Amino acid sequence: MTLQTNLPSSTMPGSGGETLPVWSDPSVGTATRVKALMAEMTLREKVAQLFGVWVGASAEGGEVAPHQHDMEDGVDLDAILPDGLGQLTRPFGTNPVDPALGALSLLRTQERVRSANRFGIPALAHEECLAGFSAWGATAYPVPLSWGASFDPALVRRMAAAIGRDMRSVGVHQGLAPVLDVVRDARWGRVEETIGEDPYLVGTVATAYVQGLESAGIVATLKHFAGYSASRGGRNHAPVSMGARERADVILPPFEMAVREGGVRSVMHAYTDTDGIPSAADRELLTGLLRDTWGFDGTVVADYFGIAFLKIMHGVAGDWAEAAAAALAAGVDVELPTVKTFGEPLVAALEAGDVDVALVDRALERVLRQKVELGLLDADWDPVPAVLRDVPGEVLAAVAGAGDEVAVAALRGTVDLDTPANRALAREVAEQAVVLLANDGVLPLGPGVGRIALVGPTAEDPMAVLGCYSFPAHVGLAHPEIPLGISLPTLAASLRAELPGVALDVLPAITLDGTADPSSAGAVSTAEVAAADRAGIAAAVELAREADVVVVALGDRAGLFGRGTSGEGCDAESLRLPGAQQDLLDALLATGRPVVATILSGRPYALGAAATTAPGEPGAAAIVQAFFAGEEGTPAVAGVLSGRVAPSGRLPVSVPGTEGAQPTSYLAATLAQATDVSNIDPTAAFAFGHGLTYTTFEWSDLVVSVAEAATDGSFEASFVVRNTGGRDGVEVVQLYAHDPVASVVRPVQRLVGYLRVPLAAGASARVSATVPADVLSFTGRDGRRIVEPGAIELRFGASSADVRLVAPVSLVGDVRVVDHTRELHAPLVVG
Repeated sequence: MTLQTNLPSSTMPGSGGETLPVWSDPSVGTATRVKALMAEMTLREKVAQLFGVWVGASAEGGEVAPHQHDMEDGVDLDAILPDGLGQLTRPFGTNPVDPALGALSLLRTQERVRSANRFGIPALAHEECLAGFSAWGATAYPVPLSWGASFDPALVRRMAAAIGRDMRSVGVHQGLAPVLDVVRDARWGRVEETIGEDPYLVGTVATAYVQGLESAGIVATLKHFAGYSASRGGRNHAPVSMGARERADVILPPFEMAVREGGVRSVMHAYTDTDGIPSAADRELLTGLLRDTWGFDGTVVADYFGIAFLKIMHGVAGDWAEAAAAALAAGVDVELPTVKTFGEPLVAALEAGDVDVALVDRALERVLRQKVELGLLDADWDPVPAVLRDVPGEVLAAVAGAGDEVAVAALRGTVDLDTPANRALAREVAEQAVVLLANDGVLPLGPGVGRIALVGPTAEDPMAVLGCYSFPAHVGLAHPEIPLGISLPTLAASLRAELPGVALDVLPAITLDGTADPSSAGAVSTAEVAAADRAGIAAAVELAREADVVVVALGDRAGLFGRGTSGEGCDAESLRLPGAQQDLLDALLATGRPVVATILSGRPYALGAAATTAPGEPGAAAIVQAFFAGEEGTPAVAGVLSGRVAPSGRLPVSVPGTEGAQPTSYLAATLAQATDVSNIDPTAAFAFGHGLTYTTFEWSDLVVSVAEAATDGSFEASFVVRNTGGRDGVEVVQLYAHDPVASVVRPVQRLVGYLRVPLAAGASARVSATVPADVLSFTGRDGRRIVEPGAIELRFGASSADVRLVAPVSLVGDVRVVDHTRELHAPLVVG
């Protein structure tokens, strides 16, 4: 396009002397470029950069079309685009679209956006990437709860980099991940999206994900800031009633770590209110803490419709303009997913003088700075995504221009977002994330096993390994006529492949949640489903009696807003297994046959008698937990059952002992543990950090360098871990801190460090830990973070309930106040 010649310009070196607008000249500093562009923009042009429009890519390679949603008004792109556009919302993640044609559709749309506004500014395109790029045909990786189970930030960083490369290759700029919410109540439907119940585990793994995504040129987005997971009763969007100390010591540390160490460039506010203050209107949180204290200089984006919720749900705004003003004042820069409050309502309020233009300029400066950093304002910015750069221009023109069916067919299928390398990485994550909870020796399945009965509702369900933000579950279910786009082997198929010499009898037996299959013909009553489930359980018992081993396949179905048993808006009344699954499990245990319970779920569930490990009790012979382990999840589970995979996953969340004792967390004070003054025992059946292996480890020879350190000093300790079993394995060393006496009530213990230690059979290694006093800090009575003198126990354990070695040490000196510059890690290393 031809830019106006009367606008500020510069001469770009080496460009033949042509004149460029200052903001298009990459040789000029970012701040100068942004300031020059802002000075030329009208009020409407400024506001237009502060919102997105929800679109869907064209399946034929044409321009995108606005997405219609019951929360949004219709959008007229022809009316909007002359002023510009800040973001394009989910062009790939809205409808099933071939990746090559989707990339072309995005390209065509970017050309339209650029040519429509007088500055040639393209839109920033964002997508979901919570468990992989949420696009048709893209690799479905394990969900974040499985990332936590891996206890392996380096692996998660590699996975995130692969996800980012795929997104960037088709023209996407920003990813809405990771989730840093710390689990406070496992009934909450979005537990599958979290990394776990410990802030240090969440922080380290999420920061690694951010680093990986950002390394690929994708803007990572931290969510949901802050407190979303602490809602009352585990209900989605419910109010949050935590105190300032819980917020400071549990909820905020993962975000702080990701801001300080991850290089993150975007943050998304939470839907919830905390003590009456909605996050979207919380200036102290979004500006005071995030920017003024932590130094974050990226963009704050709205969770979808979150600004409108200030009026609709929170009642702190009387109209759309008031909602926009409140969000802007708090520090929200971009309205997503589409224009609602930041459009005409905000413009009218600005023109009337009801909202300070300085708030718009503040947000705009951040948005434009990010577009400059992404290269979107450079004169030589190429809108053609990497996957299309080798496609002849005449082919692209034929597809997008004339809609040539031959050209469309030639382009379709040329982009692979589920490469063998991706699948191998997805399998590596899945294998490290499978947790062996219990085993009486039945696993790995030995040569004496000739017949296996595989029963249960997830045995032949290909979707049983996917979270609700995977594309097939999130979007694909609404398009049953479209293939899934990726290979999803069932557990039955994976077991057959893993154990070809074993007879496998398969019987789903029951419905997953006590409701009829939506695809069944005709109406089916609840009573009919219950009767069918009872009959199925009886049939499963008969099948089990003929088997050497029974593998019972249990778990969840991911969905949205009540359409699943796990996922956004799919909160649970209790932690009893959905539907008649517990009844099936109990009936199989009663047969006396060895029962291996395999749970493919999005949250931990109480398992009743199956979790009993006392001698003589009718517990399961083995229990294997996989948290929505992605497209390679069932091969990973089958590999653990066969012994091909040595289990090394550890629980990122506690498995409850009873279905109703919620909310509970290992990160709890003494009064939150089992006591003599309450009849409810919240003790976990399997504690945070728990996980068995197929070998044994011995811990010994603890050496502490000093037993006493100043409140600004550190401790050093080391010990030897030896693999005393007959096969290679991985021990996950976990370091917990216990503060027996403090000026405020503290958790009995909390994780401050961890390390995966792979050891060959018979091998040993010395593990060393350096523990700065800073990591022992907490929020004191006056709201300041302090390091307090006194006795401390450094507990080295295989889980939060399996402490192997204890180092009693003491902090001495004065109470020391620390801030956001404090040390965040107690590094553990081998050697």
